[in-house]
Amino acid sequence: QVQLVESGGRLVQAGGSLRLSCAASGRTFSNFAMGWFRQAPGKEREFVSAIDWSGSNYTDSVKGRFAISRDNAKNTVYLQMNSLKPEDTALYSCAARLAAPYSRRWGDYNYWGQGTQVTVSS
Repeated sequence: QVQLVESGGRLVQAGGSLRLSCAASGRTFSNFAMGWFRQAPGKEREFVSAIDWSGSNYTDSVKGRFAISRDNAKNTVYLQMNSLKPEDTALYSCAARLAAPYSRRWGDYNYWGQGTQVTVSS
């Protein structure tokens, strides 16, 4: 089993920055592709970013503003979010996919966290 715990979400003004963290425990972290997803009220969950051994990937709406990184020694993946907009408001969740490349589909991941709330005020 793998446990994922997100942190770092809070209320921030538009134009501000946040860094989300997702700490993993339970299995060898470096074997996982890690993804970030978000879900706003009344909307479907959407892919935000992911990182695997080949590199990182982003949805178009966050390219140039968000950056994903990982620290395998700390079993943690980060999402640095800059130039935040009100439309970035959502519950952000991380997910882990074992021994496979990243995917943009939530259902392709093996483990999921509970999420951390990001609220961007205008």
